[in-house]
Amino acid sequence: MKSVIYFCNWAIYDRNHFVPDLPAANLTHVLYAFADIDPDTGTVKLSDSWADVEKHYDGDRWDEAGSNLYGNFKKLFRLKQQNRRLKVLLSIGGWTYSPHFAPMAADPNKRAVFVSSALKLLNDLGLDGLDIDWEFPKNLGEGEQYLQILHDLRVALDQNSRDILSLTGYQPKFYLTIAAPCGAENLANLLIPQMDQYLDFWNLMAYDFAGPAWATRTGHQANIYGDPISADSAINHYVQQGVPVQKIILGMPLYGRVFGNTDGLNMPFNGHGDRGSWEAGVLDNKALSTMATMDYTAIASYSYDPISRTLITYDTPECAALKGKYIVNKGLGGAMWWESSGDRPADAEDSIVNTVINAIGGRRQLDQEAENNLFYPNSGYVNIRENRAL
Repeated sequence: MKSVIYFCNWAIYDRNHFVPDLPAANLTHVLYAFADIDPDTGTVKLSDSWADVEKHYDGDRWDEAGSNLYGNFKKLFRLKQQNRRLKVLLSIGGWTYSPHFAPMAADPNKRAVFVSSALKLLNDLGLDGLDIDWEFPKNLGEGEQYLQILHDLRVALDQNSRDILSLTGYQPKFYLTIAAPCGAENLANLLIPQMDQYLDFWNLMAYDFAGPAWATRTGHQANIYGDPISADSAINHYVQQGVPVQKIILGMPLYGRVFGNTDGLNMPFNGHGDRGSWEAGVLDNKALSTMATMDYTAIASYSYDPISRTLITYDTPECAALKGKYIVNKGLGGAMWWESSGDRPADAEDSIVNTVINAIGGRRQLDQEAENNLFYPNSGYVNIRENRAL
C-alpha cells in the first residue's frame, strides 16, 4: 500500500507547518506542491525559491562554501536520510499554475525545455520523481499533448536512472505520477490506456465534488458512492480503461467545505457563511469536530447546524476508517491526502492519516519498495552532489 501526501510550500507561513511536521512513519511518498511553468519558454521553475531552497532553519550555516541547498528541500532530503523508504516527488502545476500547461504542451520545443528543466530540478533537489497536476486538458488535442509529455518524461527519467548507474554503480527508480480527475467531462479528454504505460500510479482527486463556489445545492464533497459524481464511479472508469486497480490511489481531503444559509444536505444555499481557516469557505480538518452525521450509503460525512444554517462537508475519523476499508476491499493501491497542514498532529489518535493507515492494516502494510535515492552526482548544489550528511 502507498500512503501519499501533498506538502505545500506556502504552509510554512501563516499555517506554521513545516517538513518535520509530516507524519513520515505513516507515509511512502511526499508530493511537494507546486512548481510553476514559464508559458513563454516551457521552463519548469520553483514557485517560491525562498521557501523551497533558500530559507535557513536552526542549525543551518551561513558560511558554507559554494552553492548549497537550504529551505524545504534540504529538510526533505534530511527526512529521506532518516526514512529510507520515503520518496519525495516534485508536483508541477496545480490549480493556480495549470493554465501554463497548454501553451507549453502545444509547442514541441517548449515541451523539450519542460522535460529537461524538470529533470534538472529533480537532480538538483535530491528528488525521487515527478508528479504532474494539469487541471485539466480541455479537449482531446490537449489530451494527446499530455500523453506526449508523459512519454518524454518517462524516457528522460529512465535515462537519468541509467546515467546514475554508470557513475555510481547504483540504479535508482524515479517515479512519475499524475493528479487524476474524477469528473466525466475531464476524464473524456484523457487517453487513459496510453497514459498508464508511463505512470507508476494515479493519484485520484476524489474530493471537491461539491463546493459553494460552483455547486447549486449542498452536497458531499468526497463521497465514495452516489450521484452525480463519486470516487467509485471514477475508479471503475479508470479500470474499464485498462488501469490496474492497484495503481489507483484514493485521494481524500484534509479540509471541509462550508455552505451557508441552507436547510441541510442536498438543499439550496447562499454563500459559505464567511467561515474558513485560511480562505473563506474552507476549514482545516483539525478545526472541525470529530463527530458528525455519517451517510453510510455514500460513505461520506457532514455536519449541519440548524441555528446558523451552516453545512460542512468533510471526513470524520469514522468516515476515514470506512474509506480505508474501501481501499482494501476494492484492491486499490493506497491513500492520498490534500494537504498535510490540515490534519491533526501525526501522533494524534483522531488524525485522519493515522485513522486510514490503521484501517488498511497499519504501517506494516505500507510498501517496502527500494530505498529512496540519495545519490545525485549531477546536482547543482554542492551538499547534495557530494552526498553530505545534511
